[in-house]
Amino acid sequence: MSKLKKWLFILTPIILGSIVGFIISSKIDYSFLRKPPLSPPKLAFPVMWSIIYLLLGISYYLYRKNENDPKVNKVYYVSLFINYLWSIIFFLLKLRGLAVLWIILLDISVIYLFILYLRKNKISAYLNIIYLLWVIFATYLNIGIYLLN
Repeated sequence: MSKLKKWLFILTPIILGSIVGFIISSKIDYSFLRKPPLSPPKLAFPVMWSIIYLLLGISYYLYRKNENDPKVNKVYYVSLFINYLWSIIFFLLKLRGLAVLWIILLDISVIYLFILYLRKNKISAYLNIIYLLWVIFATYLNIGIYLLN
């Protein structure tokens, strides 16, 4: 695998996440929403997502180093798409109810990707545990914000 391809696999989630972050940045109203208990400060989100996107890229690179299952590749990219579109639905469009349904779809896709990785590359799966936990926590926050607002 070429160095360019390696870095492309690693950096794609960060680059795409940054683009979505730029698109929605002026519409983020998290500070003004009523939030459920355990809601983290606004600053926690860019830090966590930067770490998660880096881990996603590394895990996909490690998987692709030795494997190239079209099913795993498809689930990975569809999951990224679902993830990025959630931010647009929640912050840009302010469709909080739809965002609840969409984040549940994200939960399902992340769990499915985790299971597929377990079968192909355990390290890739383990690198996604933080992502899985964060998305489940984000689901709680999304539901709480929807109900409280």
